[in-house]
Amino acid sequence: MKAIRQQAADILRANDRGGFTIPAAGLYPYQWLWDSCFCALGWATFDEKRAWEELSWLFKGQWPDGMLAHIIFHHPDPSYFPGPEVWATHHDPPTSGITQPPVVATIVRQLLERACDRTLAQDHARQLYPKLLAFHRWLHGARDPEHTGLVAVLHPWETGMDNSPAWDTTLEQVPIVQLPPYQRKDTSHVAETQRPRPKDYDRYLSLVVGYRERGYEPEALYRETSFKVADVGFCALLQRADEDLLALAQMFGEPSAEIEGWLDRGRKGFRKLWDDHSGIYRSLNLSTGESIPVITSASFLPLFAGLPSAEEAQRLVEHLGHWGDEVRYLVPSTDPADPHFEPERYWRGPVWVQVNWLIAQGLKRYGYAALAGRLREDIFELVEGSGFHEYYHPVTGEGLGGRAFSWTAALLLAWPGEG
Repeated sequence: MKAIRQQAADILRANDRGGFTIPAAGLYPYQWLWDSCFCALGWATFDEKRAWEELSWLFKGQWPDGMLAHIIFHHPDPSYFPGPEVWATHHDPPTSGITQPPVVATIVRQLLERACDRTLAQDHARQLYPKLLAFHRWLHGARDPEHTGLVAVLHPWETGMDNSPAWDTTLEQVPIVQLPPYQRKDTSHVAETQRPRPKDYDRYLSLVVGYRERGYEPEALYRETSFKVADVGFCALLQRADEDLLALAQMFGEPSAEIEGWLDRGRKGFRKLWDDHSGIYRSLNLSTGESIPVITSASFLPLFAGLPSAEEAQRLVEHLGHWGDEVRYLVPSTDPADPHFEPERYWRGPVWVQVNWLIAQGLKRYGYAALAGRLREDIFELVEGSGFHEYYHPVTGEGLGGRAFSWTAALLLAWPGEG
């Protein structure tokens, strides 16, 4: 275990770019929103100052309206597509024009609670608090203008689970615009069988072009987009982040009524995502009002936010048990019984360390410590057998995607001996 932890720390150091951590050399040469949050947890186990520096660099990508971009292009690097010239957001530093799962308030609270240097942690958390509040205000305003309690994602990349089969039907409704010739860079680092298909990329980029043409103006994007989904994973992580933001507000003596209102709306809105017939949460196509039938690992993330009742949590655990009967390693990113399940292809089947970490914390919250322990044990076994990969084959345990991956390393450091 000591050797594994040393390897993990070495990966973070190797992927450090002077204040921010890239996910993997070559494949992802910039700073990503939720990647950096998990990296901060790893840095904190041996360098607390560096952990807070990670988040400070992340907020260099915050827009004046509070939006926190999913990629910050701190330094030019031609090895990644689509780069800053495609997004053309006119931000300094350049950023993408969309966001990503809002885990940052949760990570700030965890860093604060785990801190050895309390003064350092409190000072940094206080400095970040107004920026966190602005980000949450933007999410609840720009992405839920009707105050339904369900915040919309407007691009599959915003979900963090880019090519999940949950988005297939909705993505097919996105018109493919006239795109200039482009060359993907990801498949020069990773086998095509492990990455999104070309037809998906055409639609990803068509959405980007449409948003760029609208100047990323939130009202226009929300009103005119052809991809508008209440993602059960994104909404659950925001609900938990609102809970953690409330805790920070109370800790710092800040007004809390606004945050309490978001939490109340979120709890009510989330009932629309529960499918009582099948005992699972499903995402919702907000353009059609139709529930999305594909079940993914995101369906278990409401446990992390404390949203299910005890009975609903039990039904989720039963689903997870059935999945565990079908694969060797939990948690695959798609129901292994679903015809769309692909055990090698990115978010269509593989196991991801950060999802296991989030679900395991949710399981502990509801008293399922043994199952939470299995999720942890599966990850450690995967890393010991295949190395620090981006994701893993849920049947064979083969390491897939990027190598020497930062959040895999970070969460192994931040997850020792926990259930």
